[in-house]
Amino acid sequence: MDYHYVYKDVDGASTQWDDIQRKLGNLPPKPPPFKPPPFTPSEGQDSKPKDKSWIDDKTEDQLEDLEDDPDLDDDRFLEEYRKKRLAEMREVAKVRRYGSVVPISGSDFVREVSQAPEDVWVVVILYKDGYPECGLLLQCLEDLATKYPGTKFVKIVSTDCIPNYPDRNLPTLLVYNNGAVKGNYVGLHSFGRRCTPEGVALVLCQSNPVLVDGQSGSEQSRKAILDGVRQRLIEKVVRDHEDDDAGSSSD
Repeated sequence: MDYHYVYKDVDGASTQWDDIQRKLGNLPPKPPPFKPPPFTPSEGQDSKPKDKSWIDDKTEDQLEDLEDDPDLDDDRFLEEYRKKRLAEMREVAKVRRYGSVVPISGSDFVREVSQAPEDVWVVVILYKDGYPECGLLLQCLEDLATKYPGTKFVKIVSTDCIPNYPDRNLPTLLVYNNGAVKGNYVGLHSFGRRCTPEGVALVLCQSNPVLVDGQSGSEQSRKAILDGVRQRLIEKVVRDHEDDDAGSSSD
């Protein structure tokens, strides 16, 4: 019986005969020997150092799951920081967020305004299309609604809200809280010589904490908001004066 044996050399090895044939061009160049890439373990969550940034990256559910983490039991600082972050997240979740001026109809008024939650301030603009003054105040409110998403802003056509409401009183701004009217501003003159978001914000916050940033409802947060409103108004006035001076000098 005739047996044929086929010997396979080590991968990447070459015989002297093959080397000669390659020099003569009878064989293609020898491929480089295979080298596997070096092993590097993937960086998982468990391999990251457990510090404040590690806690900051966690969601509320993940922070709750860490309550029984044995590593945190041995690290009092991280455990206290975990509890603090969890409390902050829950506090933020309590604050309602709006963020735009929402159109409503007369039939929506009681539900959207009068029956709004007790902790929500509602700013209502009575307007009509085609009145430049209404458009200007609406632009200011859109800006404020974005900056203070914890405050609810709505707009309603004046005669849908109050039948036969005089057009000469447009625009009119009403401020509600806990079902009661807390402020009533008729016409643009209520907001100063120039109607700007900064001027409207200052008027709204003069007697009540109307504007809410959606972060916290604490007294410290309200004071910070009012300080910020005043600062932005001052900066706006300064910019306007500088623009007026620049325009006068160019003339």
